[in-house]
Amino acid sequence: MTTKDLPQVLARKVVAQSRLLKIEAVDLRFSNGEQRQFERMQGSGRGAVMIVPFLDQDTMILVREYAAGLHEYQLGFPKGLIDPGETAEQAAQRELKEEIGYGAKQLQRLTEVTMAPQFFQAKMTLFVAHDLYQQELPGDEPEPLEKVYWKTSATDELLAQPDFTEARSLTALLMMLRSKGL
Repeated sequence: MTTKDLPQVLARKVVAQSRLLKIEAVDLRFSNGEQRQFERMQGSGRGAVMIVPFLDQDTMILVREYAAGLHEYQLGFPKGLIDPGETAEQAAQRELKEEIGYGAKQLQRLTEVTMAPQFFQAKMTLFVAHDLYQQELPGDEPEPLEKVYWKTSATDELLAQPDFTEARSLTALLMMLRSKGL
């Protein structure tokens, strides 16, 4: 892998902002002299977590929740933002308790992934959770999430589900299967 000098930032300007996102125009000069303007979305900067929780050795717990971007319900793994002052592990425990009503005695960090890094400043830490125990926390979802139990022995059927399409959930599933040697 070769390393290149990062482009020089000539100017930065916020062109749009909401409660959750900020869009910034960035004027850049590359090492070959070319200049371009890129737009990038900046989130909270805190990062996010996604967890593949196991009820037992072969049973994962997923959630079906409303996805506003698609205006449909999507099946995926519990996830959420890291709150200020939290570690990724603490956020994973909190999200499990809020979304599926369980904590985990064991959390295994799989990897950290980025999402559309050319345009979006966002990272997500993926975990696998084992040895679950019941504990609920109030969540911030507008309606109760549907829990869906799925056997890892039936992952081909999960991949064929028309509402299991989110790339982060697909990545978490793949990373979990690889970590188990499947």
